[in-house]
Amino acid sequence: MIGTLYGVGVGPGDPELVTVKAYRILKEAHAVCYPKKRKGSKSYAQQIIDVYINPHEKDMLGLIFPMTKDETILKREWTKTANLLWEKLREGKDVAFVTEGDPLLYSTFIHVMNIMREKYPEVNINIVPGISSINGASAQLKIPLADGDEHVAIIPARDDYETMKKAILENDCIIFLKVAKVIDLMIEILDELQLLHKAHVVTKTTSKEEIVWNVKELKGIELEYLTLMVVRK
Repeated sequence: MIGTLYGVGVGPGDPELVTVKAYRILKEAHAVCYPKKRKGSKSYAQQIIDVYINPHEKDMLGLIFPMTKDETILKREWTKTANLLWEKLREGKDVAFVTEGDPLLYSTFIHVMNIMREKYPEVNINIVPGISSINGASAQLKIPLADGDEHVAIIPARDDYETMKKAILENDCIIFLKVAKVIDLMIEILDELQLLHKAHVVTKTTSKEEIVWNVKELKGIELEYLTLMVVRK
């Protein structure tokens, strides 16, 4: 009997935002897989589930995922991950792969799922949706994402002035993910459009480490990776 692979979203940071179903799967799974940092500190997803998991009662699989755009390296490392999961699954063990936010929204689990489908199609894969950082930030800021016929966009921020500007102009509310690396560019665009007062930047939303920044003071500041921007016109 082959085990089931679960993609489990554990929310944006606050452990109380883990769903009842995610909690049950974490308790019932034989193994828990999570992204692991190279330096040995706990990953963000691991920190979220710490209060629910006794590591001595589970097979804990900490996996390092490459931060590169090299397709060859990515394919090789994702395949290694899939093979490690298969070792557990073929023993009949259920595996919960945890990810912050939602498993199918800009998540490491998407790559794992695609490789598993390709290499081990006999494995049953179930998804447990989670609350995304987008919803978490909206709630913390008390800003509605969309109402009525309004348009909302989710955009990975990148170093492309015209594309980022166009996204702001064409939508009523825009959530820019991974904004830390281009924060100066985004401030420049918002300043040009006279929308700086409509922007909000949050790091590690809903967690104990959450920071809501004053956007006007962010130019030149180095932000953490888990930072997003909400522009609500």
